[in-house]
Amino acid sequence: MSFVTDTEHARTPSGTSDIAWDKAVEQIIHAGRRMDQRGWVPATAGNLSVRLADGRIAVTRSGGHKGFLTRQGVIEVGLDGTSIRPKDRPSAETLLHCQIYAHFPDAGAVLHGHSVASTVLSMASTDSELYLADYEVLKVFEGQTTHETRLAVPVFPNDQDIARLSRSVALFLNDMKAGYIIRGHGVYVWGPDMDTALARLEGLEFLLACELEQAKLRAAVQEA
Repeated sequence: MSFVTDTEHARTPSGTSDIAWDKAVEQIIHAGRRMDQRGWVPATAGNLSVRLADGRIAVTRSGGHKGFLTRQGVIEVGLDGTSIRPKDRPSAETLLHCQIYAHFPDAGAVLHGHSVASTVLSMASTDSELYLADYEVLKVFEGQTTHETRLAVPVFPNDQDIARLSRSVALFLNDMKAGYIIRGHGVYVWGPDMDTALARLEGLEFLLACELEQAKLRAAVQEA
């Protein structure tokens, strides 16, 4: 596997040059590398997408390592998650990206990662929500202006039936300020553009890492 080179030329699924598509692909490649550097997309885990102004959705192809994405690793899908070109295979979880785009008209990018913190914390409890309170970084999320707040991050059971999982998620989308977690699996965050989505992902992962460290400290104190 190798990184995309500056000489490679991105093209739309139809094969014609398209500046907007090129930009979306570059954003996905950059985000994939950044997520990989932080250990949030191990092996072939995770998926990333961008919605263009004209409604097209660029999403990572199924099975690729997100730290070594090339332009060929990004494909176009419709709002129902179906690839525009029959030979292109998106992840089954693409439907969860499309659900966010359909629900939030201003959503421009969706990121899904598999970090150690989100995996461990969501498996350590059977609670349907994980709470984050009094952290300065909470201000990265939409509508938050102070650290003196408490946000709930919904946790959904992992389900290989993505359509069924999406129906569970749909019930809570309106109240999600910091994204959501699939238990033992990973997080979903989004934003009006890739920069915002990436900032929110980094914020959430930082907070989850803090929560994991606090849980370790509490366990150490109890054992002492």
